[in-house]
Amino acid sequence: MTDYTRNIVNNPNGTSQALLIRGATILSMDQNVGNIERGDVLINGATIAAVGQNLNVSGAHVIDATNMIAMPGMVDSHRHAWEGQLRRINPNATCLDDYSSATHFSFAKYYRPADIYVGNLLTALGAIDAGITTTIDNSHNSRTAAHADAAVEALIDSGIRAIHASGAPVAGEWDHAHWPGNWQRLQEKYFTDNPEGRVSLAVMAQLVPELWAEARRLGLLIVTEFFGAEMASQLESLHQQGLLGPDNIFNHCTALPDRGWEILREAGVRVNVCPRSDAHYGIESGMFAIEAAQRHGITPGLSVDNETSYSTDMFMEMRVAFYLQRVMGMHKQQCCDAEPALKTLPASRLLKAATLDGAACAGLQHKVGSLTPGKQADLVLINATDLNLYPSGNAFGTVVHAAERSNIDTVMIGGRLVKQNGRVLGVDHAQLRAAIDASRAHLFAASGYQPDIFADAFLPLGQAH
Repeated sequence: MTDYTRNIVNNPNGTSQALLIRGATILSMDQNVGNIERGDVLINGATIAAVGQNLNVSGAHVIDATNMIAMPGMVDSHRHAWEGQLRRINPNATCLDDYSSATHFSFAKYYRPADIYVGNLLTALGAIDAGITTTIDNSHNSRTAAHADAAVEALIDSGIRAIHASGAPVAGEWDHAHWPGNWQRLQEKYFTDNPEGRVSLAVMAQLVPELWAEARRLGLLIVTEFFGAEMASQLESLHQQGLLGPDNIFNHCTALPDRGWEILREAGVRVNVCPRSDAHYGIESGMFAIEAAQRHGITPGLSVDNETSYSTDMFMEMRVAFYLQRVMGMHKQQCCDAEPALKTLPASRLLKAATLDGAACAGLQHKVGSLTPGKQADLVLINATDLNLYPSGNAFGTVVHAAERSNIDTVMIGGRLVKQNGRVLGVDHAQLRAAIDASRAHLFAASGYQPDIFADAFLPLGQAH
């Protein structure tokens, strides 16, 4: 029996009626479909039926998307969703120890299943609001079976498409008896009867072959926090033993030497990079690894990582990626005698990293990531007439360099409208805020934390600001 309510979100039902999005500027992220200055998207049920111009279907419900940009829903390929109610509690963190002090070694130990539910639900709804339709939930605070259930149920209730990667806590007391057997229990309880549902299961585990073997016995993806300078020495042995493969998803991959990248490419390991968190927390070199990955034939997805220090949106992730790569290129030119014509990623390529490449990282490129007939209808409409966007001199530039959450008019997941007219649908906002406030009050009281919304730094629990 749960100790939390599951009626904060009343997801709108889908419709069997055909839906026609008409007159949008289409950024399909599909080379065969291309980009269309003024085109239409036809949706039947959960699926994209056609993308083109002057589509007409008798009886279809029409959404007038004139002066809107239609694009695939964005994919966040690495997010610690349970931390939702700890948003911006540690904005000036400078290292991973700062992050861990404000999460694993403090509040995480006092999370109840209700707090896991609230954190995951808030994160998922915030992602939807920001045009993120798919996320890989890196859940490293499953203290009991009930905590793990709460995390899954929140994702299901939110309406988001997600891969829930269940992992063990980092600190504090927790029920070791349910680990790693919890993976099979979750699979049987939530996923056996609905293997093609919006939410699916993975595992979160570090470089532990025994845990990887159990995940593979169950046919589950394996998500790992991977720091290249620290962990690269283990790759050769893992590769020689055949323990690396396309079911591995590595986060970060900072400061990885060339041989490490060669091993990941040879083994087919999937990668996501973290423009903001790597810089914010000074992870190894502090520079996200997209240039090195692409140089070795790997096209990583982008990820937000967490919200304890910054915002939830992929727009900022793309912008930080753009500018960091430019700075990195200029540094190489000035300090390392690089060729003057150093290539940097254009806006269109960064949008691909936030959509199709992220879908590939999640193993969902056959379902989402582009506006392709036959794929799931996960898409976003951006209102290009908003004051901060009009006029739109370049569609990719508008999305990557100027758009923000408030410009997202419509979000659809699997053919279901989950945000319309700029508002996430079906959410009881008063009840959601009450649940968040109650969770924070419990976590702060249980840990002895005295909140200070003006503090420059997060202090260890029990210390005065």
